[in-house]
Amino acid sequence: MEKKKILIVEDDVALLNVLVEKFTKEGYKVVTAKDGAVGLKTAFLERPDMILLDIIMPVMDGMTMLQRLRKDEWGKKAAVILLTNLNSAEKVSDALESGAFDYLVKADWFLQDIVDKVGNRLKKK
Repeated sequence: MEKKKILIVEDDVALLNVLVEKFTKEGYKVVTAKDGAVGLKTAFLERPDMILLDIIMPVMDGMTMLQRLRKDEWGKKAAVILLTNLNSAEKVSDALESGAFDYLVKADWFLQDIVDKVGNRLKKK
């Protein structure tokens, strides 16, 4: 069985490295980007099974990336989970309206919770 591919778009290098290591150990193929502009290009090139997307990043923020992704035929259906430290009700609403599958506040989740959430979402695809 082919490995599921995850794109992690995150500008926090320490968190990015931890996520890459964890998902790789869990048997996923992982590709990365450190800002939304590179993330968008990588998403269209790699067509990952899941995108983990930070909101606050340099060059292009995650919400802008998500909105641009959704304008593309493939991107309309791409699975996206937003990871952020923002936890306002308005941001959650904006994220879900923009087509995110889930919105996870980094401080509220353990690493294994994120892996489990991704695994559960990919089983539904």
